[in-house]
Amino acid sequence: MGSSPDISGKSQAGIGLITCISLVTATMVGTGVYTSLGFQLLDLRSGFSILLLWALGGVISLCGALSYAELSARIPRSGGEYTYLSEIYHPAVGFMAGFVSLIAGFAAPIAITAIAFGTYLHAALPVCPERLSSFFAVILISAGHLHTLRFSSMTQNVMTALKFLLIALFLVIGLVHLLAHPVALRQFAPSSDSLHELLRPGAGIALLFVLYAYSGWNAATYLADEVREAQRTVGRSLVVGTLLVTLLYVALNGVFLASAPEGDLRGVLNVGSIAANHLIGPVGGSFMSGMIALGLLASISAMIWAGPRVTQRIGQDHPLFAPLAANTSGGIPRRATLLQLFLVLGLIATGSFESVLLYAQTPLLLCLILAVGGLFVLRIRASRHDGFRCPLYPLPPFVFILCTTAGLLYSAFGKPWIALAGVATMMIPLALYPWIDRRSSPLP
Repeated sequence: MGSSPDISGKSQAGIGLITCISLVTATMVGTGVYTSLGFQLLDLRSGFSILLLWALGGVISLCGALSYAELSARIPRSGGEYTYLSEIYHPAVGFMAGFVSLIAGFAAPIAITAIAFGTYLHAALPVCPERLSSFFAVILISAGHLHTLRFSSMTQNVMTALKFLLIALFLVIGLVHLLAHPVALRQFAPSSDSLHELLRPGAGIALLFVLYAYSGWNAATYLADEVREAQRTVGRSLVVGTLLVTLLYVALNGVFLASAPEGDLRGVLNVGSIAANHLIGPVGGSFMSGMIALGLLASISAMIWAGPRVTQRIGQDHPLFAPLAANTSGGIPRRATLLQLFLVLGLIATGSFESVLLYAQTPLLLCLILAVGGLFVLRIRASRHDGFRCPLYPLPPFVFILCTTAGLLYSAFGKPWIALAGVATMMIPLALYPWIDRRSSPLP
């Protein structure tokens, strides 16, 4: 069984700071950075505007991470938004967040990443069918995480290390290219047109793609019960992981933009393959595509590992879903993992990359806004707190809420039906909660 933290916030499980940082960075550095640029170029033309949005996404995510660091110290329990919103607001709001996490927070991102994996693998090895490769990747990784917690931790650390070796190799190749062709840097100079671009509704959609790429900065909160000294370790991993990823994202997108003509990248899913082809030729491009595909497996693995812990918390709190709370002898929530697997396979079979991404972002970001806003509520209820305190409070939670809300409003004007579908995903569990609560309550 997974162990719960004691009064001091320590857990008897074996997850430490390095593994938590590995989980956070592996979850963040995945599909988004290798796919978002092509869709952003549909609405933006300036390299300055695009890199500014990536830097802004890092600042917004860091503000969220600092806020969550205090939330995780005040509420050192697994479950992420499900746990936070249940304790801060009402169990109905928490149940809604748990439902959103299951569908939009994990199943949809895993499906998106698996689709991208299939695309990159096919670019490297054309004999591998795209969609079939996506199915096999999800099934095999899910099967691997049905072993012990120690196996999951070790596998995640190794896969994350390989992922960052790939990024380092790509950045070195890109830097050599820029030194040989410094004229490519001109596209990053600011202009009046680039500033005007940022005020258009299309910039809001582009920001959603950026925020999707940064999603996962809260990953360690889903496994807090299994973390040593959770009150300190979880928050540190969120902040350190977010800072590292922000630097990588700005540099990597700069390399993509400088490596290939804008027209070759616009609207393309596998921008990494296109950039690699221009940097080192078709053979080298195929090799890099294969390496990117392997790197995406680390993101799939991280989300498959963390996601079932939310479903498990729902099963622990609601007897109606009690079967989902069961652990194996190795501490693995097998039924919750299998439920997530079936949802992911369904999304891969029926959804396109862009539609699944934009649909998932609306409810997911709204739940993050509610959780970060919960920090204001906790401060009002109990201002004294011995653990981590968000620096420069109330600026970080305010900036996160303001910028994320602005991005959602901009995107809602551009894609209203997708935004409404995301809101409906939140309303359904809220409407069903009274019935679920009655079924879960003991009979008099």
